[in-house]
Amino acid sequence: MRKTAISAISFLLLSLFLASCALKQVEKDLDPESQKFLSEVRYLITKGERKTFLKLPSSERDQFIEEFWKKRDLDPDTEENKFKDEYYQRIEEANHLFTEGGTPGWLQDRGRVYILIGAPDQREAYPRGRSFYDVPTEIWYYGFFRIIFIDSYWSGNYKLDPQSAQHVAEINKGQMAFKQIIRVDKGEDTYAGIFELGLEIEKTQKEETILRVKVPYKDIGLSAEGEKLKTTLELSLSVFDAFQKKVWEFEKQYPILLIEDELAGLSGQAYVIEIPMALEKGDYDLVLELINISDGSKGRGKISFQI
Repeated sequence: MRKTAISAISFLLLSLFLASCALKQVEKDLDPESQKFLSEVRYLITKGERKTFLKLPSSERDQFIEEFWKKRDLDPDTEENKFKDEYYQRIEEANHLFTEGGTPGWLQDRGRVYILIGAPDQREAYPRGRSFYDVPTEIWYYGFFRIIFIDSYWSGNYKLDPQSAQHVAEINKGQMAFKQIIRVDKGEDTYAGIFELGLEIEKTQKEETILRVKVPYKDIGLSAEGEKLKTTLELSLSVFDAFQKKVWEFEKQYPILLIEDELAGLSGQAYVIEIPMALEKGDYDLVLELINISDGSKGRGKISFQI
């Protein structure tokens, strides 16, 4: 019985290994444009998207690339895709900023962090180390987070300090960064990242998948009506599977009615929307838009998750 189980496990591992090798070979055999696309979006593309792309016939890859950027578009009502433009602009900036080490700047640790999070609020460079016995070091500040890069071999190739990796993850999550970026439009003016819309996916003890949307009360514009303050949040979302197919949609309005004393007591808190999602196991992308009816402001967000 034990030998049978070991044989089954060995067969499974061998199958996974062969499948992985097959996909790597497919990637090597891709046309130059497809290889260029996969290389450039390495910081954005999900495992499911990569597998899907590699399995597609060459005639369908252009359509996949178009949909890939369209899903991440911050404002689909316009011809330009500011998300895509900003991403490639950050690649160019990283190549210009980080020229040491012999590796293109955008492929270095500093370049990766710069592309995903953006320019730091403050950057301190110590090319000779911070002390006599120290190695070249850079310290980037994002708010109260400190990200450290170290050139241990004096080669110009700065590596992300392991203790800073968690800070990068926290900044990514807190700011929604590039995979979960938020955009807000208010009248003729446009603001990016002001509407701090939080998106969370949680698995309950009953094996239910819950989407939790959090909107700080301080960011919700309310209309005065007598002694009441009110608005309606209009939410719409779409869920796409690993094959870029829309598998679920949801729309609902959430009225908010408060008095001034209640609003004062909610300082620092968030309005929370919870939505149960009935989805099978797999990799998914969720695209969400939230509109405040009172002032017309819009918050858009995207989150990738796995069930």
